[in-house]
Amino acid sequence: MTNVKADDSAPKSVDGSYLTSADSSTGYTPKNNERGKHLMDGQCSISKTGTKRIYAYGSTTANHTVDAVAVIVYVDRYHESDGKWHQIDAFSKKVENDYYSAISKSIQVDRGYYYRVHADHFVRMGEEPIEETCSFTDGILVP
Repeated sequence: MTNVKADDSAPKSVDGSYLTSADSSTGYTPKNNERGKHLMDGQCSISKTGTKRIYAYGSTTANHTVDAVAVIVYVDRYHESDGKWHQIDAFSKKVENDYYSAISKSIQVDRGYYYRVHADHFVRMGEEPIEETCSFTDGILVP
């Protein structure tokens, strides 16, 4: 008879993102986050699209048509040597007189690292302060 013990270890968490072997991950703005009266929500995602390629996406949605709605998407790579995420790319999109902004990009990456996406979401209406929030994914391994 062989004793077998299940692996109870949880995935490692680094700066709010778990390091996973999943093929994709999606992050959403916190539901309990007070976003303001114009900004509804935002999301970002990352997925593997080949042996050395990932697809990064981000979007921001307002409750109604606003003066400007924007999203900034950041792509990070995890470095085991210092235990931190390091930004490798960023891109953004701003749309005026609309309620939705989205952008995506396919990025060539090095194998053997974890990658994640995080996004900043912004809405501007009139002279009111800009409303903003953020979202982030878990890290996915590109083997």
